[in-house]
Amino acid sequence: MAETVQRLEPLARKPLTDRTCLVTGSSRGIGREIAFELARCGADVAVNYRSSDELAREVTETIEENGETAVPVQADVSDPAQVERMAEEVRAELDEVDVLVNNAGITVDRTFENMTYEDWRTVIDVNLNGTFNCTNAFYEDIKTSDHGRLINISSVVGQQGNYGQANYATSKGGLFAFTRTLALELAAHDSTANCVAPGFTETDMLEKVPERVQEKIREDIPLDRFAEPEDIVGMVRFLAGDQAQYMTGQVLGINGGMEW
Repeated sequence: MAETVQRLEPLARKPLTDRTCLVTGSSRGIGREIAFELARCGADVAVNYRSSDELAREVTETIEENGETAVPVQADVSDPAQVERMAEEVRAELDEVDVLVNNAGITVDRTFENMTYEDWRTVIDVNLNGTFNCTNAFYEDIKTSDHGRLINISSVVGQQGNYGQANYATSKGGLFAFTRTLALELAAHDSTANCVAPGFTETDMLEKVPERVQEKIREDIPLDRFAEPEDIVGMVRFLAGDQAQYMTGQVLGINGGMEW
């Protein structure tokens, strides 16, 4: 007797349809490209910004012009009250959040002997405490979602350290432990937490680095170039989708071979 032929399920054209995503710090740089990619895959996207209202509206307008749904939402992620207000706005305008991408980050670079407490606190407040604030505000959404995903954007600097960036390296390294701990706690709810650690990427943040320093950094990259924001978004798209449902607690480096 002939065996029944197994039918392969066609690949969904838009794998993130019916999901709501929030990307912090998504008016520019890597966050902007992540917002575009998630929208391209069918997600409704909340575009968070702190002060770049015009840029955030450009991102949402671009998404809407391509037939998808997006809203700009202002909040300084270092301020818990602003984040709670943002959460209410996102739920009112879109829905409960299925996928949270903690991307917002800043640098205030000084050698340690020249670093003030304010330099330290400012970076920790946004990069690490901001991740706590947003995760705290949307934790119940992620926990109860059928597709709950927490995706934290860290950096290769969190793995290696970097001269003049004790505050930044600490904030990004802290995201590894935070992610792994949340992965353990979310697992009981079939939700996941993962971390993406990009290498040096062509954004306005890198533009602040002197050219001679950029050349030295590039020498340490086996692929001999800096990443483009587009190099990062594929991993975020994967982690946000169904194919990554059995992956959690991972730190995934996209760094041209600088670190493994």
